[in-house]
Amino acid sequence: MPELPEVETSRRGIAPWVEQQAVSSVIVRDRRLRWLVPADIELRLTGQEIRSVGRRGKYLLLDTEAGTAMLHLGMSGSVRIIDQGEPAGKHDHVDICFESGKALRFRDPRRFGSLLWAEVPSEHSLLKNLGPEPLSADFDGDYLWHRARTRAVSIKQFIMNASIVVGVGNIYASEALFQAGIHPKRRAGRVSRQRMGRLAAAIESVLENAIEAGGTTLRDFHGSDGEPGYFRQQLDVYDRAGLPCRRCERPLSTIILGQRSSFYCKSCQH
Repeated sequence: MPELPEVETSRRGIAPWVEQQAVSSVIVRDRRLRWLVPADIELRLTGQEIRSVGRRGKYLLLDTEAGTAMLHLGMSGSVRIIDQGEPAGKHDHVDICFESGKALRFRDPRRFGSLLWAEVPSEHSLLKNLGPEPLSADFDGDYLWHRARTRAVSIKQFIMNASIVVGVGNIYASEALFQAGIHPKRRAGRVSRQRMGRLAAAIESVLENAIEAGGTTLRDFHGSDGEPGYFRQQLDVYDRAGLPCRRCERPLSTIILGQRSSFYCKSCQH
């Protein structure tokens, strides 16, 4: 599933082609995504100028004067810029066409993504209860420590909760906990303030490095230019069970937390 770095990579990739461009038409080939594409999305977007391409969590936000198109990549979705008229494939569900002759094409083989409309995105039911962005000034170790005081859930599940902090998916949660030296099963409420500070810094570092590298290469994800990300080669623990830890050289372990595989080092994480 594309995580925050992949979505941010997509945002940066499409923004120069989309911002300040007027929408000439919208082609919806299949409305049956995770939620039905609104029946009036063509009417709402056509004729509007995209003022900016933003991101909230894993949602791409195409902002116009009339409102905002909210695009989620789901489990296997991707966006890229094409020349209008390029033949559509089986899984190319939506084209947002511009007067420039280019189009933003949304592809989603599994159809777990979505294209929705919001007049005020911050008030939309899918966005209004989200926690702070992990790369914003609102996020730090003190914030995590205060939110965790009464929580018995594991620290890994805690930081993957989008109401606590957005965009920390399974891969990057495992990596950040390794960097911070915290065992993924440790109760969130039992992590000290000092260690929460290290964890917040690790989350920021892991995400920034992944964004810089273009996102993590996963089976279904490709960046907006059609090229995969290159962060996967830098992963320390994710999907490396049984391989030697890059710090202590002992074999890495894996457990299931919240129905997700968690990778960690028994020696380095406590």
